[in-house]
Amino acid sequence: MFTEEKKKNTNYGSVFVYCFSCFVLVVGVVRFAKPYYNLQNLMETEAVIEERLLDMGKSGLLPCELRSSVPARNHHKLSQTVSEETRTRPPLSYCMQFESFSNLTNMVKNNGGKYESRPFSAGGYNWTLLIYPNANKPEGKNSYISLYVKIDNSSLITYQNEVYAWIKFLTYKSDKDTYYEFHATEAQRFHLFKQQYGVLEFRPIGYYTTTGYGYLFNGEQCAFGVDIVVSKPSAWEDASYEENIRDPILEWRITKFSAGDQVSYTSDTFSSGGRNWILKVYPNGVGSATGNSLSLYLLSASNQKGYVKAKFRVINQTPANNVEKQVEGWPNAQENGWGVDKLIPLADLKDTSKGFLVKDTVRFEVEILAFSRTDSISN
Repeated sequence: MFTEEKKKNTNYGSVFVYCFSCFVLVVGVVRFAKPYYNLQNLMETEAVIEERLLDMGKSGLLPCELRSSVPARNHHKLSQTVSEETRTRPPLSYCMQFESFSNLTNMVKNNGGKYESRPFSAGGYNWTLLIYPNANKPEGKNSYISLYVKIDNSSLITYQNEVYAWIKFLTYKSDKDTYYEFHATEAQRFHLFKQQYGVLEFRPIGYYTTTGYGYLFNGEQCAFGVDIVVSKPSAWEDASYEENIRDPILEWRITKFSAGDQVSYTSDTFSSGGRNWILKVYPNGVGSATGNSLSLYLLSASNQKGYVKAKFRVINQTPANNVEKQVEGWPNAQENGWGVDKLIPLADLKDTSKGFLVKDTVRFEVEILAFSRTDSISN
């Protein structure tokens, strides 16, 4: 009995030792994992801050309501979808070379931390390139150079209220004899209230303070540049289908028809439906109708080639005997527009007893039923 009780006490002691060891182990793991936990919190906090900045841009505030105490460049970052590439082609629009990066950082201390280039032209507008070599303070391994472009507001007032442009920022990398390129994948919108866009974190400042990264050459020299490709206003057309044409009927008569010695005759210009037209007749036919039928065509005086629906008539002394044929569609003759090759047989036309040739005069009539209209529009 005594032996059995002692055995039980021994088991409780083992359990206590085991639990205490687990507790010590858990405490050690938590202490070891704490830096990672703080790093995760920092990353989540940064994500929330960035999300709030984006929400500010979508809040509907009028441009004049933005608070001037907030640095303007923080509100004009390039769109979030960006691309980083390496290329051998130098900047297309503008390039800036500095004899010394350290001198550059000293020059801008009393100029709001920025260096602004001379004005240059790109896409028909005037721009400047802005460099912030001390953008994020305090300086150190987390500091970055910022690059921006600014459009001249007089260009916006003179030419256009807003401009869309693709922006690429570049810096020279001497160890590879190439250019590092950073750009947004979408065109940026510039207007009077948003005249500049750029990259807040272009390249770490540390890349330009030592020669090992390749961004310095010939001592402390460095170079930055930009490509600006302006999206030109698009041209487009407004297409409509016109019916219920105003003044739809065009009348034309040819006198001394029998004495005609021309292959074709062209009328004066007619106006119908707000457009100008011309009639053209081949007295002895054209193409497959040559020598056996009269051919009649409708042409656009301005050489438009849209859709037309019309009726062609040869007028008879007796209206019930008029010859009528309809055309519909796009031009059916390369040079003559819309028409009918075989409108009326020559035998019927020249037989005076048929009532089409009266006093050596033939009368034609074209009734325009519908046509397509296209108007070119430029933004």
